[in-house]
Amino acid sequence: MSGVDELAARVARLEDREDIRELVARYGFVVDDRDIDSLALLFTPDGCFRSRDGVIDAHGLEAVIETFHGRYAALKLSLHVTHDHIIYFDDEDPDIARGLLSSHAEVHRNGQTMVAALRYDDVYRRHQGHWRFADRLLSFLYYLPVEAYGEALGRLDRMRAYDTPRAADYPEALPSWQDYARRFGPKAG
Repeated sequence: MSGVDELAARVARLEDREDIRELVARYGFVVDDRDIDSLALLFTPDGCFRSRDGVIDAHGLEAVIETFHGRYAALKLSLHVTHDHIIYFDDEDPDIARGLLSSHAEVHRNGQTMVAALRYDDVYRRHQGHWRFADRLLSFLYYLPVEAYGEALGRLDRMRAYDTPRAADYPEALPSWQDYARRFGPKAG
């Protein structure tokens, strides 16, 4: 590969990275604005939207859109804010990338003001010249009523969006977290 070709490839990768970051940012605005038509443009036709606890498990664009109609019935106001975002490109396929994104959300859900800290494990795929979500998997550090925030962070049952409190998806279930506790004792976690 010549120097010019190498530079062109590096610039293309930077443009892809920026396009993916914009896709992720656009998602928060589209969800909060209830712009269902724009939401449909963010996923591939066979895209998935899932949650680690299995409550959300939509496969295919129609199912993803129906899932959001259901979420909007429970969520009134919402504010999604993205934080750190790591993108990994597939060495074999230039039209595939993966990402890990940290995020927060403030929502009014079923008559209650709640806060959530979450991660998205994403698979992005270039579709018709645009990066889209091929798979979006939600994991929750917590999903709590605002008034429970102070006492709940020290507990495992930080998933309180449903009728019965549940264990949070992470960090306790992460292999790295469990390995650290095994290696350095129970006080490590």
